[in-house]
Amino acid sequence: MIARALTIAGSDSGGGAGIQADLKTFMAFSVFGMSAITAITVQNTLGVYQVQALAPDLVGAQIDAVVSDLGVDAIKIGMLFSQPIIEAVAERLKQLPGIPVILDPVMRAKGGAPLLDPGAESSLRDRLLPLATVVTPNLPEASALVGFPVLTRADMQRAAAALAMAGVPYVLVKGGHLEGEQASDLLLHQGRETWLEAPRIDTPHTHGTGCTLSSAIAAGAARGQTVEEAIRLAKDYVTHAIENAPALGHGHGPLLHHWGQTPWI
Repeated sequence: MIARALTIAGSDSGGGAGIQADLKTFMAFSVFGMSAITAITVQNTLGVYQVQALAPDLVGAQIDAVVSDLGVDAIKIGMLFSQPIIEAVAERLKQLPGIPVILDPVMRAKGGAPLLDPGAESSLRDRLLPLATVVTPNLPEASALVGFPVLTRADMQRAAAALAMAGVPYVLVKGGHLEGEQASDLLLHQGRETWLEAPRIDTPHTHGTGCTLSSAIAAGAARGQTVEEAIRLAKDYVTHAIENAPALGHGHGPLLHHWGQTPWI
């Protein structure tokens, strides 16, 4: 049977992040993608202009409909926006033990627009972190989750340890905001630290990198890969997707999610 992955996230009208990026990524990995939309955003490469969250019971009903009929091999969680939506998702995850959950703690858009109510951060930390298999914060997100600034590699190590103490088996702290020629991410699992390195690509077209990375990890997990193997392949996939970015729009453009596939002509 084809591997199946569910994304629980917001919709990006520009197609570069959120549900749209997740489904493109699932398809690039030959995984059947399904979705539970949490919010509608009005955005493009220049920014986010409006956000409308869906009712929590509607979010939960989407998850129930997918799980009860099609089945799920892995779950990716992105933008949740509010505490009530977080609570609805957490209740569903409790009923799905054994399914890998990749949590991308989306808090702000690339341009700085808030994508999570400030009051919902504690709920994300307390309710969802213990249910996640992998958490993939960037430096600002890690700072918000652990309560101290995460600005250096040493800070990343401290933050990863703190998130592991919250009950997450695999912590991937993304170092894209660091200076230097390498894009350095830190993976912590059972006390073992692994630095994952890739050349830093000088481009403004990085919209949706976090969504794409977490959904690529979910795709690998759905296909039966080990979590560490899925993370390594996901990082390589995102690096190539950035290298091949189509330079669309006038701001932070999207990645090319199908970079490894034959063009349709």
